[in-house]
Amino acid sequence: MTGGGAFPRLEQKRIGRQNDADSRRLAGSGRVVDTRSSFMKYFVYCRKSTESEDRQILSIESQRQEILKLHSDNPSVVIVEVLEESKSAKAPGRPIFDSMLERIAEGEADGIIAWHPDRLARNSIDGGKVIYMLDQKQLKDMRFSTYSFENNPQGKFMLSIIFGYSKYYVDSLSENVKRGNKTKVAKGWRPNRAPTGYLNDQTTKTIIPDPDRFSLVRRLFEMALTGSYSLRDMVEETRRWGFTSFQYQRMGGKYLSTSLVHHMLTNPFYAGIILWNGSIHPGAHTPVVTMEEFDRVQAALRRPGKEQLQKHTFPFTGMIRCGECGMMVTAEHKTNRYGQHYIYYHCTKRNRDVPCSQPVIQAGALEAQMREFLGTVAVKPRTHSWLVEQLRANRSHLVAERQGKIDALEKVAATLERERRNLTTLRLRDLVDDAEFDRERNRIELEQRKLAEAQAATKKTDSWFEPADILISGCSRMVFWFDEGNDQTKRQIIETVGSNLVLKDKKLLCTAVFPFVMKEGIDKCQNLLAVLDDIRTLWEQRNEQFLRAVDIFKHLFEKERQGRIGTKKSA
Repeated sequence: MTGGGAFPRLEQKRIGRQNDADSRRLAGSGRVVDTRSSFMKYFVYCRKSTESEDRQILSIESQRQEILKLHSDNPSVVIVEVLEESKSAKAPGRPIFDSMLERIAEGEADGIIAWHPDRLARNSIDGGKVIYMLDQKQLKDMRFSTYSFENNPQGKFMLSIIFGYSKYYVDSLSENVKRGNKTKVAKGWRPNRAPTGYLNDQTTKTIIPDPDRFSLVRRLFEMALTGSYSLRDMVEETRRWGFTSFQYQRMGGKYLSTSLVHHMLTNPFYAGIILWNGSIHPGAHTPVVTMEEFDRVQAALRRPGKEQLQKHTFPFTGMIRCGECGMMVTAEHKTNRYGQHYIYYHCTKRNRDVPCSQPVIQAGALEAQMREFLGTVAVKPRTHSWLVEQLRANRSHLVAERQGKIDALEKVAATLERERRNLTTLRLRDLVDDAEFDRERNRIELEQRKLAEAQAATKKTDSWFEPADILISGCSRMVFWFDEGNDQTKRQIIETVGSNLVLKDKKLLCTAVFPFVMKEGIDKCQNLLAVLDDIRTLWEQRNEQFLRAVDIFKHLFEKERQGRIGTKKSA
């Protein structure tokens, strides 16, 4: 919003020049002050809205030039001030316009000059103020470049009709826009600007993946799926990728902020869902993640506990308990008398009811025990090769079983569609209110979306082979990753494979989580096949811990491929 100041002196002289130069004077403030009663003082008001209602209206500069061209040679017109405002008039509350009316009521001017009456008002309140001020003789005259006005009953009647038509135009346009947006959403397309990672296709009026950013958004969600990164970590990682927002004419082209990253991770648009006016609609655009993955990201973001700023960070604090008193194990830096630095882990000893006598342990000794634990659950190269071969051999035996699952999912889909039709019938009969109808409809549409994804995944004969391959291959690489990775990588591996970490008498006790619990005689065929059955069952059950392990191993494989593990550069 801008307010136009007074004209320069030369411009004011050109506008308000008179045959008798002594009949007027230029005020020091730049305003022309009329000293003869035959003259009338005017405010020039120019307005342009940036909204769709004014796409065909002249710019503020064009309005000003048009007004000056018509009134510069009129000796009865004295321009007090030119006022400019960039704000929609479809609702009251324009500061410059309201101030102008107040100044007219105080006698600073007698009339208003505008390009068209709709520049003054497109709502009933502002239009009524103008008509009322004409009735009260506070506003004596009005001039327009595209309309002739006379201050008499007929003139005010016609002016009120034009104000009413302007309001009707805005209301009608609003309804048309809403109708168009509703139709576009029903077709699966978002009406407004595409979010980061997508572009608006001006030719087809659809939304397409951004070739430069779509894959980066996917990588961001993959980081979030691991549950091992804070928002601040993810923001720093996007900077390493050179991930910036799309450069528009006046905005964009900047690195992602923490708030933007959080908004992206919580925006269901990336899962193929459009939220519009409180309702959920399936999108026709290419999703970045599935609804299941999106839900897992939301669960990770809602985990309790806030990120704490620490002077030093240690990889294994907050995950090990003392075996004597049950308190958490912490770490600190120590320097011996020779100036050498060490990291020691020890009990916090905050349980006053149980005196703790546990000694400290050096970080190197603790990590050696963790590596030994990983070695007990790691898959040997020979076993890994055999399991991968079995995975490939089993693909051809799943076609019949897959068809049975497809039939079962189709029955569920038919049930949901029947629920949807029944809900619509209840609403038409006014047996449920709008709030309950919207709530149940959103629930059904979300379930239908998830079901559609499950159907698409089931139709792929190898839907569970890729995660199984990632998990088995990760088990064969976890010791290498632990040896060559940085502190964050080490923590990710231990959190993925182990649980219930207890430190007592400098000995670390750790329990392997399922399916990393390898049975005795793992190299025997029957036990290897049992492992494959376990993996398949976990995948079909969508076990959260299993899915997170797959996401973390997939992320670590990507880091290794980029050369960020094995060179002490992993992040």
